Amino acid sequence: MCSATTPVRISPELAKPRGMTFAENLLVWFDQFGRKNLPWQQDITPYRVWVSEIMLQQTRVATVIPYFARFLEVFPSVDMLAAASEDEVLHQWTGLGYYARARNLHKTARQLMSDFNGEFPLNVEQLVTLPGIGRSTAGAIVAICSNQHAVILDGNVKRVLARYFAIPGWPGETKVVNQLWEKATTLTPVIQVADYTQAIMDLGATLCSGSHPDCDACPFVTECEAHLAGEVENYPGKKPKKVLPIKKTCMLVIENEHGEILLEKRPSSGLWGGLWSFPETKVIDDFMGSLNVKTFDTRKLPAFRHSFTHFHLQIAPIHIRIREVLQVTENDRLCWYSSEAPLEIGLSRPVTRILAAI
Repeated sequence: MCSATTPVRISPELAKPRGMTFAENLLVWFDQFGRKNLPWQQDITPYRVWVSEIMLQQTRVATVIPYFARFLEVFPSVDMLAAASEDEVLHQWTGLGYYARARNLHKTARQLMSDFNGEFPLNVEQLVTLPGIGRSTAGAIVAICSNQHAVILDGNVKRVLARYFAIPGWPGETKVVNQLWEKATTLTPVIQVADYTQAIMDLGATLCSGSHPDCDACPFVTECEAHLAGEVENYPGKKPKKVLPIKKTCMLVIENEHGEILLEKRPSSGLWGGLWSFPETKVIDDFMGSLNVKTFDTRKLPAFRHSFTHFHLQIAPIHIRIREVLQVTENDRLCWYSSEAPLEIGLSRPVTRILAAI
């Protein structure tokens, strides 16, 4: 196994024997040094590859591994995932972030059961019609599971190709990503597609990493245009920086006499969609009055900032203890949460942070 932290040095004169294509060179490297023992590389099925590909979007391998194991233990097949409730799915996703991925997994599982008899259509055109499956994810599923010719372009591959061809610009721009798709399509072989797909993702995740790439151990050290120009750090281009707006909210951490905390289920779409969180309000007295309870202790908890892709959220939690227990059993949008007997529901990251603090 080869990684950015334990590199295997490749002599420049042996980096690419004469006459070898990009794919052939990559496959030789992968055969000798690539990772082949990741959980989703074992017992390969479209379901396992699909779950792993969705989890690995914007998330590191080391973070995904334990989540993948737990998720597959609870939902070992697409029919079991489809039969689960949204709360059960989000519970297994708690802490992994980008929760729309989990909601789309659930929707796709149900659509596969209703429209495809529980089977994955192994062609890109049909896969991209399913929630949360884009062109690259579809390509990965088809290539890895059927060895058919299909092209991928995830974040790791974008980085490898941007450096190899010295393609300037941020890959989020249409012009740049179109160039990268063209290169990816040209380089993808018609044979050994499954191995090639895993190899190029592995190269980007290990040697050609975003920070501190290990160029000396790379099989393309003698031909990578960015490396030859001494400008590896300039590729791919960075996303244009902009000042993120700051939004504010007040979260009410309402605790009853039994030490249970009141949680409210958020709408299925939007911020933390489908997760359980603390009630939020701008007028505390009005909200507490609507609950018809008596407050006997109120204190402010330390405020903190939670950042999203498009804005920062400044959270001011207020811990409120009440004397009378609110009856919420008939309201499916509210529940009492006990840390001693936690419910299997999805919780937003700020909720888990505040619960741990109190």
